[in-house]
Amino acid sequence: MTAAKETIGFVGIGLMGHGMARNIVEKGYPLAVVAHRNRAPVEDLVARGATEAASLEALARGSSIVFLCLTGSPEVAAAVSALKPGLAKGSVLVDCSTSDPTVTLRLAAELAEIGVDFVDAPLSRTPKEAWEGTLDCMVGATADIFARVRPVIATWAAKIVHIGGVGDGHKMKLLNNFLSLGYAALYSEALALSRKVGIPVAEFDKVIRGGRMDCGFYQTFMGYALEGNREAHKFTIGNAYKDMRYVEAMANAATVATPLASAIKNSFALAMATGGDGPTDFVPHLSDFVARANGLD
Repeated sequence: MTAAKETIGFVGIGLMGHGMARNIVEKGYPLAVVAHRNRAPVEDLVARGATEAASLEALARGSSIVFLCLTGSPEVAAAVSALKPGLAKGSVLVDCSTSDPTVTLRLAAELAEIGVDFVDAPLSRTPKEAWEGTLDCMVGATADIFARVRPVIATWAAKIVHIGGVGDGHKMKLLNNFLSLGYAALYSEALALSRKVGIPVAEFDKVIRGGRMDCGFYQTFMGYALEGNREAHKFTIGNAYKDMRYVEAMANAATVATPLASAIKNSFALAMATGGDGPTDFVPHLSDFVARANGLD
């Protein structure tokens, strides 16, 4: 099947998925979506030319490639189970979620039994880049399946790296998030310490910004910590905690000691335990939870 004939299904049109799906349909691919709790993204995408499927099975029956952009492995496994009766031999499922690689490999094996290929293609960056079509994507797939799905991924990703076989994309995504969430934990503690010793956040930022310790993640993090923009980096503390648990599980399976990963996970566990589990509690807000734990307002 050539790319021009692909019909696309998309499951999970939330903060990231809405922008991704919008780029797929506006760049010429037939697109079907399915509603969950929030109908606003569905109605927006239908207005742009998508169709709404009545169920996951119906979406699968009308799609040659189905993208999943969900919270984690339990949600992905549930969606795959619901899609499975409608999947035709030769179709492809592409999981863009941040998932547990062991679950990814199990699902890939189950789908292979019915002639369906499974691809892990997790994302990096934020909903802003999803809307602009400039996300980063790391892909685990065989060479021929990667060649097939790449043109569709390219509608919403500017940087696409074929990491290796199935499961390798999710392994790399966990390594990526280990680093980024480690930055968040470091920044939060450094800012609390800075305030405790009498250095205001604005002065702290003057030294770091533009120096060797500056980076894109620092800038979005400080978009909240310094400027008060609560939506500067819309990735929830709950998802961060989940991802760090997946990192620990991957390390345990590989028999690798990761004391830093455990410390980072515990930073987010502290925030979760003290109220940071809401849908609008984003990663830069970790700085507030660390500050309060140290007696700062």
